[in-house]
Amino acid sequence: MPASATKPLRVAVLADSDTRWKWGALTADRVAPRDIHLDGFLLRGRATPTARQLGEVGVHADSLREVTAVEFLRAMREETYDVLVLALVGGGAQAMLHGLGRVWEDRPSRPVVVTGYVGVVYEKLADGLLLRHGADLVLANSRQDADRFRAVYDGVGADSSSVTEVALPFLGGAAYTGEHEPYTVVFAAQPSVPDSRGDRMYLLNRLVGHARRHPGREVLLKLRSKPGEHTTHIEELPYQKLAQRLDPPSNFRLVYGHMGEVLDRTDLLVTVSSTAALESLHRRIPTVVLTDLGIREALGNHHFVGSGCLASWDQLDAGHRPEPDPRWVARQGVAAEGSYETAFDAARARITELLERPGGLPPLAPYYTPVTAPGYLPGLLARHHLGPDGTPLPGAPAADKEPGPVRQIVRRAARGAYRHGVQRVAPVIRRMGEL
Repeated sequence: MPASATKPLRVAVLADSDTRWKWGALTADRVAPRDIHLDGFLLRGRATPTARQLGEVGVHADSLREVTAVEFLRAMREETYDVLVLALVGGGAQAMLHGLGRVWEDRPSRPVVVTGYVGVVYEKLADGLLLRHGADLVLANSRQDADRFRAVYDGVGADSSSVTEVALPFLGGAAYTGEHEPYTVVFAAQPSVPDSRGDRMYLLNRLVGHARRHPGREVLLKLRSKPGEHTTHIEELPYQKLAQRLDPPSNFRLVYGHMGEVLDRTDLLVTVSSTAALESLHRRIPTVVLTDLGIREALGNHHFVGSGCLASWDQLDAGHRPEPDPRWVARQGVAAEGSYETAFDAARARITELLERPGGLPPLAPYYTPVTAPGYLPGLLARHHLGPDGTPLPGAPAADKEPGPVRQIVRRAARGAYRHGVQRVAPVIRRMGEL
């Protein structure tokens, strides 16, 4: 066997938030056909994770650095990788596909490019998918998603062979075997769902009320981030601040940390529509998706229609325990029946095939081009300082060296000002507009 077939694969992951970094790094490890050397790149922006967030994610790389889009493209031109995972929002993925196409146009070979979604796809299906088109593999986290993805691509005349069924890469942990002492209820909060103060206060009051009704239970509010930090979505009204107005009982607590460790002691997982529900179902933990605020696309809980998990706080207060529908669970990539370890086999085989392709890989060919989307694509690329042909625009931020102390301070100040505006100023303006 040649040495090239046994040495670790060189893999790069570009991510724009803590949750996407977790998804990208774990995906790289799951889909790689052999051991990897992992280089992580964090795209500079509003959601660039802090050191605390990176530590909580618990995923490690051989190297990790923060970059602008243009700095990343320069690195891809100067360094050689076998696989590249784009763990980005749709617009960022599209911009990188065009930028990389320009960077690699004169190279005899290029990496296998992989992209996909962090969790449940319940909104902007066509938009998000077409923005990811052009990658060699577009990962679908379930059989249901794979069918939907192919239907969208086929429906617009785009090549759908890139769609590859896998599962969420962060599922795992021991299966639930019975109640803990004390019985523990966990509410998995989401940064942007629901988004109104009234709805968030309602959920918080119901959670605290459940703790009062059941003093023998431990009731935990699992939070994604601390005030001032951002995740994949913007959080304008952090539960921590809303909770300061309450006088909760001693069996109610706010918790942070790795979701898997929290699930280790969970007897009932409650959420509006968090991907944590799928992690919980994978481990056969009783799981509830709330209907109190309606079953609506804006909340994302419509995705769970047919799951058997939909219920209200009134039902939970009365002792209801949900029973998930096994057919629904099987179509969601949850793999509670034990097939999880084989869920990534197709992706590994596809990547192996592409790596061994005689003559290398063809140029990247996204569906969106200046011909197919002349009124849409240029704006997407410009947000990342790229021109319509994928080349950096004049004056694009791309330093040849690490930023100096002054530049670092300016960046931190600008990011802090943005977050202050999102969490303090914007809600005030919105309330004034409602007067």
